[in-house]
Amino acid sequence: MHYVPRRAEDRLARLLKTFPAVLVHGPRQCGKSTLVRRRHPDWLHLDLERPADLGVLAADIEGFLDAHPRRVVIDEAQRLPALFPVLRHAIDRRPGKGRFLLLGSASPPLLRSVSESLAGRIGMLELTPLRVSEMAGGRHAADRWFWGGYPPVHALRGERARGDWLEGYVATFLERDLPALGFALPAQRLRTLWTMITNVHGRLLNQSDLARSLQVSVPTIAHYLDVLEAAFMIRRLQPYHANIRKRLVKSPKLYVRDTGLLHFLAGLRRPADLRTWPLRGNSFEGLVVEELATLAAERIARPGLFFWRTQAGAEVDLLIASGRRLIPIEIKLGASIDSHSLVGLRRCMQDLSLTRGWVVYTGSERRTASAGIEMAPWGDVAGGKADLGF
Repeated sequence: MHYVPRRAEDRLARLLKTFPAVLVHGPRQCGKSTLVRRRHPDWLHLDLERPADLGVLAADIEGFLDAHPRRVVIDEAQRLPALFPVLRHAIDRRPGKGRFLLLGSASPPLLRSVSESLAGRIGMLELTPLRVSEMAGGRHAADRWFWGGYPPVHALRGERARGDWLEGYVATFLERDLPALGFALPAQRLRTLWTMITNVHGRLLNQSDLARSLQVSVPTIAHYLDVLEAAFMIRRLQPYHANIRKRLVKSPKLYVRDTGLLHFLAGLRRPADLRTWPLRGNSFEGLVVEELATLAAERIARPGLFFWRTQAGAEVDLLIASGRRLIPIEIKLGASIDSHSLVGLRRCMQDLSLTRGWVVYTGSERRTASAGIEMAPWGDVAGGKADLGF
């Protein structure tokens, strides 16, 4: 598969003009190293998963940074926690923008080291797997939903080869990455938990049910979900609470962030399996949520992401908060939308005093469904041609 230009490239360039250092973080194999090497091939690149590179830097961090005060890329930076306080001193001694690029898979120690040692000196860029909009128009766009967005998957031909890669990714994550992030359960039980999560994808999270099924305590499940979320494997979409006289749900909704991992862990092995999968609509909802979440992060400073649901069952799939402004978005897998499908969106707009709402659906027509509600075809959203109010 040829290199797919990433929409994050422009944001990376802006951050390098603003901060002395930039951290590009995200899940393994999402394309962090490829992006940085393409944008900055002439910088010095160290990969701390290579013993030789780790040894050179760890032997004398201060001396190395004195000798290389700028244009340095340090990949898998979380493997050397001692780097961060020394890097702070190096930045303070020689002011200047765009000097260092740090890359890392998300982990609590990495983010803690960055926040404690480099606050105010470092910009943060979350890189996701390939988005639908990044693949639109290419030969890989059609199967992005089923196979997910990890670039190595799309470099392979054939269902068996892609399934083998996903199996290897899951095994490595369970056997190596998660134990390093604080999990104490055997890999097989961890896989059971992850598979259980696929069964509640797009639904309200019930931690007690998960704890009971896995035979662990609720606080233990809560810790595991924290770790999975920090590693970009899941998203917990929180409910939006407003000061209205209506009982709203308090539990978050749970999503597996990459649809390729979702389908593989759920036992789907070929695109045809998705057509008859009971959670097909939930899968599509998660795909759209991830696309819109990343798009919002590009266009809005610190967007809030929520859903809205009453105890009576009225629901809107996604609420994007831009400051005090709320953008309600309903997600529908289908080409035709009837008035009953919009009841939740209308109720939400009425209760929150909103004048505009959107429905993302798989039809092809852009139109006004009713007063204040616009229909946005998924193809337009994925291609960056739809205006959703942000």
